[in-house]
Amino acid sequence: MTRIVIVGGAGSVNWPNLFAFKEETVTWIGVDRGTLHLLEKGIIPHVAVGDFDSLSAEEFQQVSQIVSDIRTAPPEKDETDTQLALTIALNEYPEQTITLVGMTGGRLDHFLANLWMPLEPRFRSFLERIEMRDAQNTITYFHPGRHVIEKEQDKKYLAFVCLTPVAKLTLEEVKYELEEYDVSYPMSFASNEFLSNKATFSFETGIMAVIQSKD
Repeated sequence: MTRIVIVGGAGSVNWPNLFAFKEETVTWIGVDRGTLHLLEKGIIPHVAVGDFDSLSAEEFQQVSQIVSDIRTAPPEKDETDTQLALTIALNEYPEQTITLVGMTGGRLDHFLANLWMPLEPRFRSFLERIEMRDAQNTITYFHPGRHVIEKEQDKKYLAFVCLTPVAKLTLEEVKYELEEYDVSYPMSFASNEFLSNKATFSFETGIMAVIQSKD
């Protein structure tokens, strides 16, 4: 399995275990200060992207001496550094799972921008390839249809998040089931639980996210 891991600038204290990807072929993309965080973990990114305004001149020099592919952008631009990184991942590494790390645990405005980013029209058709992870949570995205969720070994809780209005939402094989429920505004059905190693849900219109989490 191959995977793109895009690492943002939020502190590594909230990162998942990056060595969980050791059985996969991973392409690392550092976003702004996330590049420096990767280097501190002994990982050299294949690509570094951003305006690098969160790095001192000395830190940027350190990055420049180690990372061979640096894509710089002006501080005043129409896209965030993470949007630029996701565009690179989709254009240059097609068909691979994209994992966003270092996107939580810091500024809420940054987290919300990252959470909603896959819904942008240019990214929406690819959103099922995108996930966000931190030390406690995994967020995945879904188009309408019937989906089976495999339980992550260390996770107990499930949240079914309606990012848009959703029609005929059905939740099965979970502690709190639901049948063909219409949701007229964005909301989260939180604190649900697996009954076994998998759960099933379906819906007819809208966009949803599923969060697996632990305390």
